[in-house]
Amino acid sequence: MAQITWFPVFRHLRTDPSHHALLFRGGRLVRGGRGASFWFHPLSASIAEVPCDDRDLAFLFHGRTSDFQDVTTQGVITYRVVDPEVLARRVDFSIDPARGTWRHAPLEKVAQLLTQLAQQFAWDTIVHTPVDAVLAEGMVQVGDRIRAGFAAHAPLPEMGIEIVSVRVTGLAPTADLEKALQTPTREAIQQRADEATFQRRARAVEKERAIQENELQNRIELAKREEALISQQGQNGKRLAQEKAEAGAVESGALAARQRLESATKAEGIRAVEQARGEAERERMAIYRDVPVPVLVGLAARRFAGKLQRIEHLNLGPDSFGAALTDLLEAGTRRLGGNGAAAPTAAGK
Repeated sequence: MAQITWFPVFRHLRTDPSHHALLFRGGRLVRGGRGASFWFHPLSASIAEVPCDDRDLAFLFHGRTSDFQDVTTQGVITYRVVDPEVLARRVDFSIDPARGTWRHAPLEKVAQLLTQLAQQFAWDTIVHTPVDAVLAEGMVQVGDRIRAGFAAHAPLPEMGIEIVSVRVTGLAPTADLEKALQTPTREAIQQRADEATFQRRARAVEKERAIQENELQNRIELAKREEALISQQGQNGKRLAQEKAEAGAVESGALAARQRLESATKAEGIRAVEQARGEAERERMAIYRDVPVPVLVGLAARRFAGKLQRIEHLNLGPDSFGAALTDLLEAGTRRLGGNGAAAPTAAGK
C-alpha cells in the first residue's frame, strides 16, 4: 500500500514498485506511474493505486453434470493488470489520502468478476459431460475451456486485465457419490487381490503337489535301488554260499583223502604190527609147541603171579591143583636141578 507522510500543508506519497499510482486534480490525470513518489494537497487531489503484479485468485464453485450429479471445481487463476489507467476508470481504486488504504474493495470486485467468468466457462463443459467423464478427464477439459473462454472474452482486455494462467486443481463429486463411484473400483481391486491370493494359494498347492510327487518318485527310486541292493546281496549271499560249499567240498574231499591216507597208513602200520606180532606169536607158539604141559602151566602161573599186586589168601587143595602142582614142582625141579641153589627156594615157596 501507499505510504503517506504528513506535513503542515502538503503531504507526500510513495508507492511500491509493483503498484501504479495515479494523481488526479480537477478530474484530470496529472501524474502517474509504478513506484511513483510525489507531493499532493489533500483538499484538491484524488489518488488511485492499482497493483500491477501477478495475483493468484483461488476459486471454488459447484456444477451439475449431464447426468444430474453435483461436482465441485476448484483451481487458481493468475492474472495481472496491464493497463492500470483503464482499470482505474472501470473499478474504483481510490485511496484515502490520510491513511493510504483503499476506500472500497476493488480487488474483491475483480476477483468476483473473474470467478464468475471461470464458473461460466467451466459450466459450459460440465453440463454437457457425464460424471464419469468429468472425473476421469474433466480437469484437463475444464482447464482448457476456462483458458479458452478468458482468451475469447473481449471485455477483459478492455478492462486492462490479462490472464496469465488457469490451473484446475480438483474436480470432486459429493461424498455419497464419491463413495458410490469408489465401490466398483474398490471391489474390483479387492477381487484382483482375492484372485492374486487364490493364485498364490493355487501355486503353493501346485508346488506342494510337485514336492510330494518328487518325494514319491524319490521313494520309488530308493525302493527300486533297495530292491536291486537286496537282489544283489542275495546273489552275493548265494555266490558266497556256493563258494563256501565248494570250498567246504574241496576241504571235505581233502580231509577225507587225508583221513583215508591216514587210515590206510594206520591200517598198514597195524597190519605190519599185527603181522610182526603174529610172526612173534607163531615163533613163540613154535617154541611152546615142544614144551611140556606142566611147564606151560608153571609159566602161566608165574605170569599170573606177576600181574597180582597182593595175595591175601591162597587155598591150594590136593583135588584141584594137587596133580598139576606136583607136576609143576617136578618139572621145575628138573629144570632147575642143574642150577643147584635155586631148587630149595622154589620148594620153600
